[in-house]
Amino acid sequence: MRRAGLGEGGTGGYVASGYSVYEEENEHLQEGLRSKVTALKSLSIDIGTEVKYQNKMLDDMDSDFDSTGGLLGATIGRVKQLSRGSQTKLLCYMLLFCLFVFFVLYWFIKLR
Repeated sequence: MRRAGLGEGGTGGYVASGYSVYEEENEHLQEGLRSKVTALKSLSIDIGTEVKYQNKMLDDMDSDFDSTGGLLGATIGRVKQLSRGSQTKLLCYMLLFCLFVFFVLYWFIKLR
């Protein structure tokens, strides 16, 4: 009661074992591909998380720059208002004080 191709000495045994080798190789390659896809998925999720974090930081920086620009604009307006008045002597003292502080800081940094 032999079936065709499944005998002990027939050529069907070689075909079945060759097919099994190819199946094992395909399964091995499939596992390798599955692990690479999993790694790629986790990497893309990490990249997405990092992009969201960087966008949040950029939005925060944008709002900080806007508030700083408003503060600087108000300060410039006050300085212009000082220069229009008869307080030019006070403005001159303020500029000299700023230059003095700048040179002291420059000297202090240069000594380090």
